[in-house]
Amino acid sequence: MSPYAAGRRSVHRSVAAGVPLALLAAFAVAGTAVGAPSGEARVTGSATLGDIPLGTFSNALLPGTVGDDRGVDLGGIGSDIYPAGRKGEFWTVTDRGPNGQIKVAGEKRRTFPVSGFDPAIVKIRVSGGTVKVLDAIPITTSSGKAVTGLSNHKGRDEAPYSYDAKTPLSYNPNGLDTEGIVRAEDGSFWLVDEYGPSLIHVSARGKILTRYVPKGLGLTGADYRVVEALPAVLLHRKINRGFEGLAQLPGGDLVMAVQSPLSLPDTDAGEASLTTRLLRFSPTKRAVTAEYAYRFDPVNVVDPSEDDTSELKISSVVAVGRDRLLVEERTDKAARLHVVKLTRGTDILGDKWDDDTTSPSLEQLDDPAASGVPVLRKRLVVDLGVVKGVPGKIEGVARVDHDTLALINDNDFGMTDGPEAFDAQGRLVDSGIETTVTYVRLPRGI
Repeated sequence: MSPYAAGRRSVHRSVAAGVPLALLAAFAVAGTAVGAPSGEARVTGSATLGDIPLGTFSNALLPGTVGDDRGVDLGGIGSDIYPAGRKGEFWTVTDRGPNGQIKVAGEKRRTFPVSGFDPAIVKIRVSGGTVKVLDAIPITTSSGKAVTGLSNHKGRDEAPYSYDAKTPLSYNPNGLDTEGIVRAEDGSFWLVDEYGPSLIHVSARGKILTRYVPKGLGLTGADYRVVEALPAVLLHRKINRGFEGLAQLPGGDLVMAVQSPLSLPDTDAGEASLTTRLLRFSPTKRAVTAEYAYRFDPVNVVDPSEDDTSELKISSVVAVGRDRLLVEERTDKAARLHVVKLTRGTDILGDKWDDDTTSPSLEQLDDPAASGVPVLRKRLVVDLGVVKGVPGKIEGVARVDHDTLALINDNDFGMTDGPEAFDAQGRLVDSGIETTVTYVRLPRGI
């Protein structure tokens, strides 16, 4: 166990030291179905991940990775969820680790309180009201070292700082902000990342095989293979809003979702836009084969309590047919799921919209369809914002069967923004938000 665990509140320390990682289990009160009128979507069960010290978790995977976890528990595994084959079992993936923002002299600084944390693939089992960790796989470089979650590029990514935002940290070209996950038939994994944005092929044991990035990114110094195979227009992704959703179609092709509209031609245009992009990638051809324009609903439709368009995000995409996707539009408080169909007639790859000198840009169009852009048509499946019992910040969606979805939230490792996130001793003041897997039944299926 981390040497810093002794002084933590007992409510946050229910796992004994020395227990093998595969046996780490977190216990919670059994979830119960939340009542709903007949014919409406309803929660049929929920389960919670208990408290596992982050140092214990990380050092069991890569010894010596984390010296001081500052009282942080394992969390952030809600970046995505993917069925693992057996009932109640799923693959999940952490994001870059505990991170927050603190304003210093009017400037927001990105903090990495546990800078040695290594993003991991985590296999879980939902049993009653408990989420149990069955296995965990560290994501490593070609030489088996931690990739970490630290920013890659000075001037392109947020500068990394210590927990109190006072000490600059080093950039790391290996660093990943992992979000989406799927598992291929050969047992390897595909992940997406927000920094590049990137599509990453990872071996069954977590070693990076190839990281696919936009043309012109110029990432150097990484301890793994980097291939510039994605459209250069993606270099205009909003900071901290690269790829977040990833789906695997029945034929093996992958679909990545850009979380938010690109900043084309500038930040203001991206913040005001309702149009983002999906990309289709062929693992066989190792190339992007199609690109699609996706149009958000107005922000107050997705979340009646929100009026800031820039809060809209796509956090999950799920294959529900040969060329059909379930797409999650969300804010931190609410989410809606739509079905879209990918067709040849909606492909904009290589069109003028991939040219960053095109004016107005795709992102600037108030009505892309009226300008001849073949925007994906969508059909609302469920408004999760009105389903009683669904937590906020849902980032992962998995299809359990025709009628049931499994949702997982991102609890941000219990962190909040601002200097009050840590006490005077530098220990986390936990937000109390837990990682929860929630089952939702759809009366009319998908």
